Amino acid sequence: MDFKVADLSLADYGRTEITIAEHEMPGLTAMRERYAASKPLAGARITGSLHMTVQTAVLIETLVALGAEVRWASCNIFSTQDHAAAAAVVGPDGSADDPQGVPVYAWKGESLAEYWWCAEQALTWPEGQPANMILDDGGDATMLVHLGTEYEAAGAVPSPDSTDNAELKEILALLNRSLGEDDGRWTRVGNAIRGVTEETTTGVLRLYERARAGTLLFPAINVNDAVTKSKFDNKYGCRHSLIDGINRATDALIGGKVAIVCGYGDVGKGCAEALRGQGARVIVTEIDPICALQAAMDGYQVSTL
Repeated sequence: MDFKVADLSLADYGRTEITIAEHEMPGLTAMRERYAASKPLAGARITGSLHMTVQTAVLIETLVALGAEVRWASCNIFSTQDHAAAAAVVGPDGSADDPQGVPVYAWKGESLAEYWWCAEQALTWPEGQPANMILDDGGDATMLVHLGTEYEAAGAVPSPDSTDNAELKEILALLNRSLGEDDGRWTRVGNAIRGVTEETTTGVLRLYERARAGTLLFPAINVNDAVTKSKFDNKYGCRHSLIDGINRATDALIGGKVAIVCGYGDVGKGCAEALRGQGARVIVTEIDPICALQAAMDGYQVSTL
């Protein structure tokens, strides 16, 4: 099995946290209990581009339990939990010497070139069988398939030197190399994919743009705007994770500081509440008058940047 993670020796630690996370994710564990025997996802080849965390590992192992084949990359260069990635590769029944999980390409602190290499690997299936589903977060895997297909149809990829955007340079370099190796690769991938699920606003906006332009290659499910996502994960998940992330990254005392929250949608509401709960004086900026009024009614100073 091919994979690339930081350190397989972290798998035992990751497995401990996965076991704890399973108790906090009863929906997925119930899906395993109900459908593991019937394998409704048999035949599904799922490429995932999602934060490689302990919670994602629970999702990955649920997909496998339901019959899917899975390959995974992270959707962010800094969000991977290396112990979770190692545990997903080793699997519940494997070991560091004999990994029996799924191919994962993710480690914390990837460079942009490494990030896009990982995305390519997650979309590169053995024996020439491409993915038939994408589980995306931010739209990067979906974008890579679409750009690759478009440039193959054009017969050429723009030079990486044609842009000043560092990330686009890496994408163009990857696709230039890919076109030289196989001028029909991404077209075959796009034709094989039956659909994509998209988790974030950024990715959904990209999908709507392509749908309006008539260039969307396959159906897309907008997970981001599901009520159970936008009204719960966006608000309560960010309320929890923002402070945790700041503490892990800086260990700075938040109480007494002035915090500016740009936007008072579901994410902004959760972030503002968390910061105020830590003792920060919170100022909200907002271009939508209704959201700005909500912030004012919730007791925040509303200002401009």
